[in-house]
Amino acid sequence: MKHLRRNLLLCLVVFSGAALGNTLDQQRSDFLLAEKYIAQGNTSAFMHISATLIDYPLYPYLQYLWLKDNLHQTDQVLAFLAAYKKSRYARLLRTKWLDHLARNEQWHDFIRHYEATDNTTLECQYNLAIYNTGDQHQALIEAKRLWVTPDSLPQECDPLWTALMMSPGFTPELVWQRFELALSKDNVSVAEFVRRSMSITDQGIADAWLRVHKKPSLIENNSFLNPQLGRLFAHGVDMLAKSDLNLAIQLWDDRKHTFQMDSKTAQKLERNLAVAFARSRSPGAYQRLNQVTLVDAEVNEWKVRSALLEQNWLHVAEALAGLTAQERQDPKWQYWQARVLDKTGNPVQAQEAYAKLAEDRSFYGFLAADNVNKPYQFANKPVSLAANELDNLANETDFKMVREFKALNRDAEAERQWWYAVKVLSKERRMVAAKLAQRWHWDQVAITTLVKADYWDDLGLRFPVYYSNQVHNNAERQNLDPAIVFGLIRQESIFNKDAESTVGARGLMQVMPRTGMQIARDLKEKWRSDDSLFNPDVNVRYGAFYYKQLVKQFHGHFALAIAAYNAGSGRVSKWLPSFEAVPADIWIETIPFKETRKYVTSVLSYAIIYQQLIQRKGLKMKELMLDVLPG
Repeated sequence: MKHLRRNLLLCLVVFSGAALGNTLDQQRSDFLLAEKYIAQGNTSAFMHISATLIDYPLYPYLQYLWLKDNLHQTDQVLAFLAAYKKSRYARLLRTKWLDHLARNEQWHDFIRHYEATDNTTLECQYNLAIYNTGDQHQALIEAKRLWVTPDSLPQECDPLWTALMMSPGFTPELVWQRFELALSKDNVSVAEFVRRSMSITDQGIADAWLRVHKKPSLIENNSFLNPQLGRLFAHGVDMLAKSDLNLAIQLWDDRKHTFQMDSKTAQKLERNLAVAFARSRSPGAYQRLNQVTLVDAEVNEWKVRSALLEQNWLHVAEALAGLTAQERQDPKWQYWQARVLDKTGNPVQAQEAYAKLAEDRSFYGFLAADNVNKPYQFANKPVSLAANELDNLANETDFKMVREFKALNRDAEAERQWWYAVKVLSKERRMVAAKLAQRWHWDQVAITTLVKADYWDDLGLRFPVYYSNQVHNNAERQNLDPAIVFGLIRQESIFNKDAESTVGARGLMQVMPRTGMQIARDLKEKWRSDDSLFNPDVNVRYGAFYYKQLVKQFHGHFALAIAAYNAGSGRVSKWLPSFEAVPADIWIETIPFKETRKYVTSVLSYAIIYQQLIQRKGLKMKELMLDVLPG
């Protein structure tokens, strides 16, 4: 054992001469063999081969793999943490080692080597260590903070909860605080767990809460609730609003004064109901929002949108004035300010506002440009690099590790290592990193890295023109502008042909397998498998076909079809006006879902940008923005 310990400690000393004779291909082969030895538990063979890999970029990762299975080797763990303290794997190993110390009740060592973290398990274990080594008061203060959460907590926290529950600080108020918080987040299992900590009397009240949570319509029964249960009534109204907003508002308006409740609860519910009323595109939403006393950014934005739905431009002006000065600088609100000026008899000022906004490369800037017949502005300024800047970054330790993971087809680990490395870079060096990812043909990562650098003007990087044959051929087949198809792909997958969403949508245009099967039938093609959607030829053919079907369904309205591509045609049909046509800009601005609003404006603006990049002419934003007719 001493011989093995001495060998590992020697391996942890960083030097470059041990394996200079090995080629990179040989090192990769030896690395894979070393992994096998770890899996087999063959420590002697692992030590022997890892000693030849000290200058290999993934050597720290290899040592981490061995040490996480040998956490009792304290000297080696400490040596690794010292040698690689700035690496991602030092953080991961420390987490596993601290958990090992806690499980073995080595509290003093745990405290000595603990570092502040957002890991709840470690926080619980640290406070348990403090509790068990004498400072019970401080440990219980932190335990109360950790307890009040709507989420379930790891079982490693259970000993700390036992200590808390035995203390005077574990009050009924603390229990109810977590119970209500859990239900507010719809975490019923957590609420039911917390209920077990209540007195018999409180458990009966908690049971009423749970019944109302599961069946909010119970609050219609006057005999079910007494005036002292105001918070329960408010919770029931809040839950009912999700399924029957009008009934929830009616019950609240009729009965809120008969219940006892604190003003904060009442104000919060008034705010939630008013925003929900506005999102449902209901007449009178502007008036209700104006009565809200708990005002925040979302309330103020929906005031603007509700006034837009009314097409009451004086109300729009009032609502815009309620935004902060910083919010009013957003191109979105600048556009609506210009629209207000135009609609309230100030055409000269409106034209000036439009002309200024037309300099912005955005959905709203393109709309403004159309209003004053100005050409679209693109401000394409590729990231400027000094000589050898890319090579210098690529040769830094963290990025050499990324390159090796990619060479070994360990894409998930490569991406985790990439974001760890990028996180500590300045904005300027993140721009360099984005160009490095682009050089490595890692386009989705390149685009996201540039976003994290807060740089938006390298259009060649942000808007790749890949799969051009598939896009142009299928756009022509469906009589679509290829710029719109490019825009959809850019928004859906950022050109990652292997993209898969949490709900199962696949490929470049994120086609659902069920939709793909139906399209195959419509096209009289053989459906091969869900994985066929990862094939760009299949995916773009099906995605373009599906989008064209949506265009037909919504009578040639491209913006409505884009909204339906994201939210579903059923929802979009429900959002159509009932009686009179609505200007498309107002309709888009008042889409109830923030995600879909952003989606539509992004795809439309991307289409204009792609038109420039693929050197086509003729596509104008105003042509995509026809009035939305009643459904």
